[in-house]
Amino acid sequence: MATSRLPATAWIIITAASLILMLAFGLRASFGLFVQPMSEANAWGRDLIGLALAIQNLAWGVIAVLAGGLADRFGHVAVLVAGALLYSLGIWMTAGVDTVWALHTGAGLLVGAGIAGTGFGIVLPLMARAVSESDRQWVLGVGTAAGSLGQFLVVPLVQQFIDWFGWAGALHAMALLVLAVVVLVMPLARLLKPGFNGAPNLADPETLVQTLRMARGHASYWLLTLGFFVCGFNLAFVTVHMPAFLTDNGFDASVAAWSIALIGLCNVAGAMLAGIISGKVSMKGVLIVIYFGRAVAITGLMLFPLTLTSVLVFSCVMGFLWLATVPPTSGLVAVMFGTRYMATLYGVVFLGHQLGSFCGVWLGGWIYETTGSYDGIWWAGMVLSLVAVALHWPIREARVSAPATEPAV
Repeated sequence: MATSRLPATAWIIITAASLILMLAFGLRASFGLFVQPMSEANAWGRDLIGLALAIQNLAWGVIAVLAGGLADRFGHVAVLVAGALLYSLGIWMTAGVDTVWALHTGAGLLVGAGIAGTGFGIVLPLMARAVSESDRQWVLGVGTAAGSLGQFLVVPLVQQFIDWFGWAGALHAMALLVLAVVVLVMPLARLLKPGFNGAPNLADPETLVQTLRMARGHASYWLLTLGFFVCGFNLAFVTVHMPAFLTDNGFDASVAAWSIALIGLCNVAGAMLAGIISGKVSMKGVLIVIYFGRAVAITGLMLFPLTLTSVLVFSCVMGFLWLATVPPTSGLVAVMFGTRYMATLYGVVFLGHQLGSFCGVWLGGWIYETTGSYDGIWWAGMVLSLVAVALHWPIREARVSAPATEPAV
């Protein structure tokens, strides 16, 4: 990990991209804090608010594929600016919302589109292309850790905004804060051109259409996508419903906010370690360990008495495993197909993640309103984590240089 040899241009890209991810993911992780106050203000069930945030995750996934294609074709700067503007508009529209259509449009479609334009699918390929292949995995770990650090720093700040300004005022503050992404993009505008690939990673010989055709017929690629569905299911459910789950069990709202923040803090170490390790050992092996660890963590939360200690332990363990899936998952995409069209190909994998997010968020609200408890969705997440372990086992870590003959899953 000889970071000293990186050129100044690479450091500027890494720094600006990391700050963008801190803001984008810190604000996104804060939406769970609004489930209770919005529900009480409008007499809405958690299933309805959960549906809006599920739409957000689904829109994020679908639009991430389009955003990745636009970034690969026309460059990342325009996509990042458009994403920040849509993100801000969606949050502003959600402030003080009292109609369902506005909730689903603002917190759902617009915020989802905004995160798609400022999230991992756009920023991580940018970082990967700025460095050599030998430095790629630790850089992906840095970017992932930056998103988690944003979760640690921003979520308690948003809870403070709610205490100071009320939930609607807090959303107005968030809408203004996300515009800082536009400022962070400015130093990148003169460094990045359409088709930017970084000096060490010149364009791959395959065209985009040929690469997509190879990906479509490659079983390992689809197994990776299905496994990422489980990741999204776990993460989105916890992000959105953990605060309400804890307050339902008698904990103060500040404990709920710090639980989400602690998850982010612990994942700074988890993501960095995953990035470093997945550059040295089997990436699918790292993913298998992560998903098995999640199954163990959820089982412990369900079986042991729910106390402040058990909440903090779960937050630390789950946090360590939280976005640790991203460096090896995105790294496997790069290993299979190179970095030239990584934004598009990772966007497809990430769509699987967001389909899982949609299911986790919506089912969490629906099961709670139907049964009065989150227990069923917790156990579903545990079982799916074990399914993900099985899905990753047969993945082949090798470059696809010709049309795959193995059948698609």
